[in-house]
Amino acid sequence: MKISVLLIALTLLTSCKGVSQEKEMVSDQNKNDAKEFEVQKTEAEWKAELTDAEFYVLRKAATENPFTSELLDNKKKGTYVCAACGTPVFKSETKFDSGTGWPSFYKEIEGNVSYDVDYKIGYKRTEEHCATCGGHLGHVFEDGPAPTGLRHCINGVALDFVESK
Repeated sequence: MKISVLLIALTLLTSCKGVSQEKEMVSDQNKNDAKEFEVQKTEAEWKAELTDAEFYVLRKAATENPFTSELLDNKKKGTYVCAACGTPVFKSETKFDSGTGWPSFYKEIEGNVSYDVDYKIGYKRTEEHCATCGGHLGHVFEDGPAPTGLRHCINGVALDFVESK
């Protein structure tokens, strides 16, 4: 009886390991803490420039509630830029409806987004930041559409939209 209970307990413990994000997209060596960004400001300076929601998402890596972003249903042509520093991070042509409640893109503007590893919810995820100021944008997952197969799941409050003229 004790052996049966022990076997069941061991089976449950080992089967709880999630693998949805097991494939390593970035290495642990790319920590943002060690990066120097072109735009450097104090916490007080960021707080003075950003709204409360922008500050908590961009500077404290918070996540906005799903389906609350004004940019979620935006279908206009243009460029999505970092709300903190204005760096272009995504083009409207790469935006798609992922059904997740956050603006989603299948491709970033190369060189303007940096990546880091995030363990905040108990497993490894690839976190995205503005490469210019280090502002937290969201996360990238490998369940997106062609041609990249990626889903950049981005907090709308971390973005501003600049419409094409």
